[in-house]
Amino acid sequence: MNRLWKYALVTVFLIAVLVFLTFLDRREAKEYHSRTCGGVRVEFEAGVDKSFITEEDVKGYISKGYGDCSGKRLEDIDLQKIEEVLNARGPILRADAYVTKDGYLNVIISQRRPVVRLISGSGSWYADASGFIFPTQRNYTSRVPVVDGRIPLRITAGFKGVPESEAEKSWMNGVLELVNFLADNRGWSDSISQIHVDTRGRLVLVPGKGRERFIIGRPEEFREKFEKIEDYYRYVRSRKDEGYYSTVDVSYAGQIVCRK
Repeated sequence: MNRLWKYALVTVFLIAVLVFLTFLDRREAKEYHSRTCGGVRVEFEAGVDKSFITEEDVKGYISKGYGDCSGKRLEDIDLQKIEEVLNARGPILRADAYVTKDGYLNVIISQRRPVVRLISGSGSWYADASGFIFPTQRNYTSRVPVVDGRIPLRITAGFKGVPESEAEKSWMNGVLELVNFLADNRGWSDSISQIHVDTRGRLVLVPGKGRERFIIGRPEEFREKFEKIEDYYRYVRSRKDEGYYSTVDVSYAGQIVCRK
């Protein structure tokens, strides 16, 4: 009999707890429906330089693309739309938006990480490791390798996305491989001050010292081409006065073509 009473008391207690929690849930839901947004909080992915995109930039994107959230009821804020507005911005890799009980819209920003900068007569862009291209930011310059000149990509000022044609994608992937090669070979990374695309579409490396300009042609077969540049310094340059040659073409298989 005592055992039955214990079970009955436990059951009554659990029912009371359930009723109480339901009451709190309904009360909280009622308060949520009437609660308004007190502002926007922006949080950046850990380990990334947040000066590339500032908190003010993010708030400006929301205000311009979605509207002012302050004073709006929380339940009326379209979180998915806000994420779409932010994700459409080139420097942003991913945006996650949510509201909290204290009445704030919170946004977590993951930024794209530039690995190379492209400069041509029609504009200036960054590209990340995946080949996604996006415009440079006025308030921040990332210290990455620069490729300038006749960039063989059909992109205009403000462009963001990946190149459309297979030929353009192949060229962009080749440039990324060159950037990776330089990053893995610190000696070359420190000595090459500029990567230029000439009028014939060839990649030309400009060292920080010396008169030579090294023509490597298409962005491919970098190890072989840099080995030929090393051979030039070892066997050719050592026999001539400094600045004797102006261009050294290593784009041909098995050849080093030097011109005054």
